[in-house]
Amino acid sequence: MFKLALRNIFRQKIHTLMTLAAIIAGVAGIILAGGWVHDIYTQLGEALIHSQSGHLQVYRQGYFAAGSRSPEKYLIESPQSLQQSIASEEGVEQVMARLNFSGLLNNGKSDLPIIGEGVEPDPEAKLGSSVRIVRGQQLADKDTFGILLGKGVAQALQLQPGDPVTLLVNTLDGALNSLDFEVTGIFQSFSNDFDARAIRIPLAAAQELLGTDGVNALVVLLQRTETTDAVTTKLKQTLASSGMEIKTWVELNDFYKKTVELYKGQFGVLQIIILVMVLLSVANSVNMSIFERVGEFGTMMALGNRSSQVFQLIISENLLLGLIGGSLGVGVGILLALVISAIGVPMPPPPNADMGYTAHIQIVPSVLLLALIIGFTATVLAAILPARHVSRIPVVDALRQTI
Repeated sequence: MFKLALRNIFRQKIHTLMTLAAIIAGVAGIILAGGWVHDIYTQLGEALIHSQSGHLQVYRQGYFAAGSRSPEKYLIESPQSLQQSIASEEGVEQVMARLNFSGLLNNGKSDLPIIGEGVEPDPEAKLGSSVRIVRGQQLADKDTFGILLGKGVAQALQLQPGDPVTLLVNTLDGALNSLDFEVTGIFQSFSNDFDARAIRIPLAAAQELLGTDGVNALVVLLQRTETTDAVTTKLKQTLASSGMEIKTWVELNDFYKKTVELYKGQFGVLQIIILVMVLLSVANSVNMSIFERVGEFGTMMALGNRSSQVFQLIISENLLLGLIGGSLGVGVGILLALVISAIGVPMPPPPNADMGYTAHIQIVPSVLLLALIIGFTATVLAAILPARHVSRIPVVDALRQTI
């Protein structure tokens, strides 16, 4: 049956090419769309990781839920030993401490409410590969009283690198404390909201301001993002008795989760649209091919073939067309993805950002399989009704088509 079906495919060259073209276009379209969506996931995730959150953050138990109201109750005192323990885990590249605070930044004329981070400058510079320094230079360990400002903060207070500023905060005991800093640089991340309020100072200066030797969080940078869940599981087992909690970068970035949900919904709708388009295109080609061959099928039934065998022959032809077209579509999709990725697609800034980026088409095995299944399924479904109709035509009526 399949040998006869294969011969029929090559015999009906025009209809076969039309059907294959529709299948290849649909399959390649799904691969390109899916690869583009996965590239958005990847680039957005890496931007979040390498500008704000790191791959993991370790807190004292309860800090994530209530620490903003009572930070003094959730400090990690003497974090060095805990840092060393985490850094020794397989897959961990670096561990750095942070101390979070809020306060007022003064330029000598006006104040601006800010959210601040006390950081270890050199490790944070390595983590923050997605943070762009627009003026000045990155904060370094030698900048004892240097301060790094978000672009929005610098614009609001009209500050430039080298300008002096005063930072006023409440200590953990409730007293007011202030320190003078010098602006070392102005940064821009993917988020305008973050840049409009964020500053960074050396960890030692933040501890002096707040009157503490502790830190709020340990930020973990992994060697590969794909190992996040595995390393998290190991660290939870290691730190189970130490009263610590671990949050992954996905849990820390609600914006990412909502963006992924949005694009998953859009990609799902796109898959349905492409499935319908392939189904209709293939159905049109298959209908033309089948009804032009009604006399041929009538001859087969007159020679003793049952109607079920005619039905099986038509379905077999479309099974082969689906496999051939789907396979060719996967090949074309991969080739187009490689070419487009080599060139790059300039994209405008996403919402709440000023920086554009270059999109690529990722080759995702699950998307390749999905595209192949959709192309194959659409081809087979398109043939069922025409095959059923033709196989039920009386032999006399079918033979008239040959006259």
